[in-house]
Amino acid sequence: MIHRRQLAILALAIFVVSGCGGDGRNKRYKVSGKVTYKGQPLKSGTIQFYPEKASGDNPGASSTITDGYYTLSATGMEGDGAYPGDYLVAIEARDTDMSQALKNAGGGAARQDDIAKAYAKSKLLTPKKYAITDTSGLKAKVEARSNSFDFELVD
Repeated sequence: MIHRRQLAILALAIFVVSGCGGDGRNKRYKVSGKVTYKGQPLKSGTIQFYPEKASGDNPGASSTITDGYYTLSATGMEGDGAYPGDYLVAIEARDTDMSQALKNAGGGAARQDDIAKAYAKSKLLTPKKYAITDTSGLKAKVEARSNSFDFELVD
């Protein structure tokens, strides 16, 4: 009987230490919002949340913007959210639809080259300063709750 009790306590300890399963990282929280440029919803584009303090525990999060709206993903699973923390934000829109090139990205190095070529040929439709976190001036603090961040881009 004592043996079973010891096993149960050990199993409970392992469960608690492991963080209850999952991917072994902190919990992610929903992050969504609206992006406008010159007062109008950004038709399409991308948004990136980069952790202010780089960490292997937080890879950041990203999303495509469609008709002004986005919902972040940290793991590539659509809309799974972002980890809590402070972020620097980058936003850009291009005249080329990159979605098809991105869908093909799983095809290896040749497909990555296709993405690079399509990106190089495309024209930036939003001010360049927003495409780089060092110059965008955009920040967000993701908290342990559902989060909403709207961004207004101006020239």
